[in-house]
Amino acid sequence: MNSVPATAAHPVLRVPPASPAAAAAYFGASLAFHADVSDVAAALDSHGDPGFVVLDSRSTASWDQGHVPGAVHLPTALIAEQGAALLDPAVPVVTYCWGPGCNGGTRAALALAELGYQVKEMLGGFEYWVREGFEFETWRGREQRAADPLTAPAGSEDCGC
Repeated sequence: MNSVPATAAHPVLRVPPASPAAAAAYFGASLAFHADVSDVAAALDSHGDPGFVVLDSRSTASWDQGHVPGAVHLPTALIAEQGAALLDPAVPVVTYCWGPGCNGGTRAALALAELGYQVKEMLGGFEYWVREGFEFETWRGREQRAADPLTAPAGSEDCGC
C-alpha cells in the first residue's frame, strides 16, 4: 500500500509552508512595499503631516471620475518627465491606480523607485478606497458611499487587524 502523508493529499500543504524565518522576511518585506487603504486613510485623516504623499497614476478621465482627496495626479507615462516638478524626493510616495485587478500603481511605483523615490503601493487602489466608505473627490466635488460590508467592518472603523 502506498502511504502518502495527509498533508500532500491536498494543494494547501502540498508545498510545505516556509520556515518561520523565511516567512518573517517575506511578510516584513511585503509591508515595506505596500500600505492598505485603511491605514492610508487614517494617516491622511490625522490632520497632521502624514509623512508621505499619495499619487494617483491614472488618466485625467479616471482622475475626474474620482480620486483620493489631496492626492497628486501624475499618470505613469509622465512620471519621468514631470515627477521632479511635483514630488519632493525626500518625501515617500504612496501610489495607487484603479484596484486590485490593475497593476498601474505597481508600474508607477517602479517608475518612481527607478528615479530614486521611496515608494509604497496602496493595496486595493481607488476601488477599495471607495468600497471602504472613504470620501473621494470628483470633477463635481466631494462624494462618499456607504462602506461595502465585505471590505470594511460593519459598525466599526477598526477591523482589528
